[in-house]
Amino acid sequence: MKLIKIKNSNKEITIGKIVCVGRNYAEHTIELGNEIPEKPVVFIKPASAVIYSGDTIKYPTFSDEMHHEVELVLLIGENVKDVSESVAEKSIIGYGVGLDMTLRDIQSTLKSKGHPWTIAKCFDTSAVLSDFIMKDDINLSLDEEIYLNVNDEVRQKDKLNKMILKPVELVQYLSSLMTLEKGDLVFTGTPKGVGKVNKGDVINAGFEGIGEIMVNVE
Repeated sequence: MKLIKIKNSNKEITIGKIVCVGRNYAEHTIELGNEIPEKPVVFIKPASAVIYSGDTIKYPTFSDEMHHEVELVLLIGENVKDVSESVAEKSIIGYGVGLDMTLRDIQSTLKSKGHPWTIAKCFDTSAVLSDFIMKDDINLSLDEEIYLNVNDEVRQKDKLNKMILKPVELVQYLSSLMTLEKGDLVFTGTPKGVGKVNKGDVINAGFEGIGEIMVNVE
């Protein structure tokens, strides 16, 4: 069982499913040579993939190209299905920073064969989480910057307002596909600048006013 860590609180929330959105920043979509989709690309990570700041990302033996992807993560606080924007907004109760670690070589091979990406996304330690802050404790404007550094080199740094679909729109759309439940997490997509990490690298990522992640790769 994996838990969400809440800043300045003893409250514990068990993580349910992790719903991830791909290609939600136009510049990132273009840098990977993909078309901007009419609807978000959706995939799932298991809670078993979760680690936290201070932990270690393990490089899978079956891949030679693991990429970093930093994302704003939404915490869902109630069960919702086919909801309006106002209900979707209410259902988001917290925010965190997440790393969606991706095996790009495996993903590319699977895509070329028309197979699902699951193996490239669900491996152990592929979902790194910061502590979360409750929505009532922050006024999210989407003018904030999210960033990721590797060995103190800036790799990703962009404003959240470049998202194609904003958090409320994502929750509304996802709830039309499946029931979102209390404790579910929504990874909202990554901005441009993704790239390979190597064993021995140190990743530092964060989001002003919310949280920070520091992890090693081995």
